[in-house]
Order: sequence, then structure tokens, then C-alpha cells
Amino acid sequence: MKTLGDDYEQQAARWLQQRGLQILARNFRGKTGEIDLIARDQTHLVFCEVRARSSRHYNSAAGSVDHRKQRRLLRTAQLFLQRHPGLANLPCRFDVIAFEPRQSGSDLAIRWIPGAFTA
Repeated sequence: MKTLGDDYEQQAARWLQQRGLQILARNFRGKTGEIDLIARDQTHLVFCEVRARSSRHYNSAAGSVDHRKQRRLLRTAQLFLQRHPGLANLPCRFDVIAFEPRQSGSDLAIRWIPGAFTA
């Protein structure tokens, strides 16, 4: 069954591809956690977390990627690199794609934060 989160991840993947990134993996899982999208651009291996918020009453979608989530993403990225040693020599970047409510209207705006945090 497809969830709303799956839909946002699909939109984010399409959006990244339109900007020249190649999607290598979706929903990569390990014992340390999950990475929504793993992509490659001209120079980097990009680990991307996709977040959405439908209301401004709580923390922003981008702000919800706290230190605990960042540590889990880092550990899961290390696991991915162990399983794919041919990619281990590329510089890595951690991006966030946030679907945030617009000031007016009911649709969500995409906010891409390349290098949202560092390891």
C-alpha cells in the first residue's frame, strides 16, 4: 500500500532527477535506520532525507531532522558505503528535501537544502 510519505519521496526523486541527479537507491534500510533517497550528482554521493509538514503549528519539516536523526542517517550512510565499496571514494553530502506549507493555499512548497548537515 502506497503511503503519503511514499508520494513525497517519489516527488522528491523526480525533482532531483530534473536537476541532474541520478537516483541510486530508494528507502535503503539497515539495522541503523533508513535513508529515503541516495543519489549521485557530478561530484558527490548524496544521502537525502525527505520530510513533509502540512501545518505551520509544529516544527518545520526541515527542522525535524534533529541531531538524533542526523546520527542515524550518518550510521546508515556508513553501512551503505560498506555494502557499495565502489562508491566509497566519492565525497558525501547530506541533503534534506522539505515539503513545507506555503503562506497561502493548500499545496506544499519544495525546499531543497544541499549540505543540510555535515558528518
